[in-house]
Amino acid sequence: MTIELHFIDLLVIAVYFIAVFGVAFWSSKTASESSDHYFLAGRNLGWFVIGASLFASNIGSEHLIGLAGSGFAEGVPVAQYEIWAGVILLLLGWVFVPFYLKSGVATMPQFLELRYSSSARTYLAVISVIAYVLTKISVTIFAGGVILEAIGVDFWIGAILLVLATGIYTIFGGLKAVAYTDMMQMFVMFAGAIAVTFFGLSALGGWSELYKITLDASTAAGGSPETNSYFQIWKSIDNPNYPWTGILFGAPILGLWYWCTDQFIVQRVLSAKNIQNAREGSIFAGFLKMLPLFLFVIPGIIAFALYKKGMLPSMPIVDGAPVSNKALPTLVKDILPIGLRGLVVAGLFAALMSSLSSMFNSSSTLITLDFYKKYRPKATDRELVSVGRISTVLLVLISLLWVPVIQSGALSDQLFLYLQSVQAYISPPIAAVFLLGLFIKRLNGQGAMASLITGFVLGALRFALELMKNSLPDGSLLKTLATINFLHFAILLFIICTAVLVVVSLLTPKPSEEQIEHVTYSGVFDRSNIATRDVVLSVLLLAVIAMLWLALRG
Repeated sequence: MTIELHFIDLLVIAVYFIAVFGVAFWSSKTASESSDHYFLAGRNLGWFVIGASLFASNIGSEHLIGLAGSGFAEGVPVAQYEIWAGVILLLLGWVFVPFYLKSGVATMPQFLELRYSSSARTYLAVISVIAYVLTKISVTIFAGGVILEAIGVDFWIGAILLVLATGIYTIFGGLKAVAYTDMMQMFVMFAGAIAVTFFGLSALGGWSELYKITLDASTAAGGSPETNSYFQIWKSIDNPNYPWTGILFGAPILGLWYWCTDQFIVQRVLSAKNIQNAREGSIFAGFLKMLPLFLFVIPGIIAFALYKKGMLPSMPIVDGAPVSNKALPTLVKDILPIGLRGLVVAGLFAALMSSLSSMFNSSSTLITLDFYKKYRPKATDRELVSVGRISTVLLVLISLLWVPVIQSGALSDQLFLYLQSVQAYISPPIAAVFLLGLFIKRLNGQGAMASLITGFVLGALRFALELMKNSLPDGSLLKTLATINFLHFAILLFIICTAVLVVVSLLTPKPSEEQIEHVTYSGVFDRSNIATRDVVLSVLLLAVIAMLWLALRG
């Protein structure tokens, strides 16, 4: 399926790229002044830029396509991850931000060293860089290749151009260029998504027609005529993808790791002017995370309804069934007028480039500050910035080396899902050592390393079992471990890692008071940093989340 672009569409895309490089050039003027400017934007970002960058970095092109595809296949349940992100972002702003900013760290591994040990820092830095290169960057490039092929551009040529374009402004501009281009790209994504939603609903005949078609489909699939499963956000415990127990207890664990401890995300709040700006940026991002339900998931449901009415002639069919992940490209091709197609494609490019630039910048920050500077502590600012730029160049080259591997099919779509799931298996121990370390003074470096290693081994075991699950005997313990829902596995792994962390810490010497004074709750909490408007906005966000959960009952 190829999306035909008119000259006006190409002009819109060209304007987008000109704007991106214009913003990047403007914001990169101070990037080379010091390592603090290059890696943390001079610790001078305001709340709006922080919130927009948190949102845009999270929404990759594969995210847009995946949300619409899941909406097409199953309706709104996939939006649970977006809604829970709002809750977790409040935790970032209220619980984690004061520790991170008062400690003065530039990376998450540095914070682990302050709280626990140098070994914990090294572990997290190594795991993070490997995960970025082998999973996040690869999947983003793969999704970008799919988009490029959809508009008739050769996969190889397009991937190289996009990676190079993103790499250039990341290399020269540092985090400030990344954050400000993220902000601009957020608006482009929103504009494209609004266009798809509006024209899709208009073609369908409005919201009532959407609900009627999905209710009929839900009933035909064996559901109750009183409940529309497409708009039922809480699913039964035996649902293979969204069991309510997994969503309620497992999704927050993954969210805690991603939003509160992952360098890829947290680097934005580390660059804030002060604690209040960091907190308000987190709250703002929490509100923004309510929008994907309406802008990215609902269009997928609209595509399903249009398909049912025979209004998506370009929808690919495989083995008699529509390919759900083609929902968004098909909507663009069959529904949108000339000009707006270019806007949506620009939005997909924006999602791709915002995520990719953030990965490049975060990875180079870890390489420079957690490896190079650790072993060369007297390195000058100019030297560190140079190493950061060289690291980004190397990451760009490694990414380009991945392109032929991806294009050849050596990594299948299924294996990509497995690679992504690895992050779900390594996140519970990281979430445990960060969260519990803030509140329990008795926890020490030995306990943290034991917990991290235990989590890694059990996560690797689950990964291996998942790869060979078809050959495992039915009813066996190994088969159960291989097939249990990954959210339920995350809960189990979090409990085990927490137990290991506590028990090993109690059996080994306690940390000194000097070590834990500024990295535990009693040593940092300060009411003077609390603004009334932040409290009000946080309560309002929680109210919005509660209303969404209550409204989406089918």
